Amino acid sequence: MGRRPASFSRVAQPVRTLWQRFAFTALVLAAFGLMLLGKADIVVVKRLQIAAVDAVAPILEALSHPAAAVSKSVETVISLRDLHAENERLREENGHLKQWQHVANLLESENKALKRLTHHVGPPPASYISARVIAEAGGPFVRSALLNAGRRNGVRRGQGVVSEDGLAGTIVEVGDLHSRMLLVTDLNAQIPVLIGGAREPGILVGDNTNHPRILYLPQNTRVSPGDLVISSGHGGMLPNGLPVGTVSSVSESGIHVKPVVDWTHLEFVRIVDYLMQGVIPGPMDPPPFTVLAPDPEPTLVERLGVTRGKTDR
Repeated sequence: MGRRPASFSRVAQPVRTLWQRFAFTALVLAAFGLMLLGKADIVVVKRLQIAAVDAVAPILEALSHPAAAVSKSVETVISLRDLHAENERLREENGHLKQWQHVANLLESENKALKRLTHHVGPPPASYISARVIAEAGGPFVRSALLNAGRRNGVRRGQGVVSEDGLAGTIVEVGDLHSRMLLVTDLNAQIPVLIGGAREPGILVGDNTNHPRILYLPQNTRVSPGDLVISSGHGGMLPNGLPVGTVSSVSESGIHVKPVVDWTHLEFVRIVDYLMQGVIPGPMDPPPFTVLAPDPEPTLVERLGVTRGKTDR
């Protein structure tokens, strides 16, 4: 019993030594193989991948041609369908435009005929005086601007001032070399206007806010947000049809208008000279009419004198 372990140890010792050497050699070879495999992944594998793609590319190209042809055919069919629908829509729109053109021609002919029958007199020719905004006199109670054109340039009180967008205000003060424009948003501004397609008359009244109000409309007048507000030309100082603004809101508090002119970027304006006095006399203009005082009633003495004279006769 005691000799078996010694003989077993003598046999197992060489086996253990051989196994250790084999394991060490295997580990070294495995490490070296992993290093080669890493190198092969960068060089060999890439080459194999490129070669495989090159081999498959002709097949993929051959297969892609039918797919591209089918896709192009489908796109052509869809485009033709859209073109047909667009053509039909344009034909319908062209037909409506021709009808409107016919109606417009008839209305123009009728308008000319009516003007000839009524001996219609058009508005007088207007001239314009260009001016530049040189100062703003804005404040909580006054909204006006100073212009570099005055009496020497033909500016008169009451004339309208327009920009490229529409009506900006009216002239309220005139000097030799300057004039003051009252903006349509000022508390003292009152502009006769027409509202909407029905051209309902009203008065645009400023209230020192950016949205003046419309007052004095006829009863049962329908006004909606977005309706265009233009000058009516009443009074003779402003042309008819100047854009003033659009209706911004209609509520119990009133009808408010958003002006078309942006006051913050107002630089150049034109003063409208209608070559007529209008209803607002200038500082040097004579009043448009003279109010005559009634004859005083005779006194009691005068009445008695007249009666006594008649009695003596």
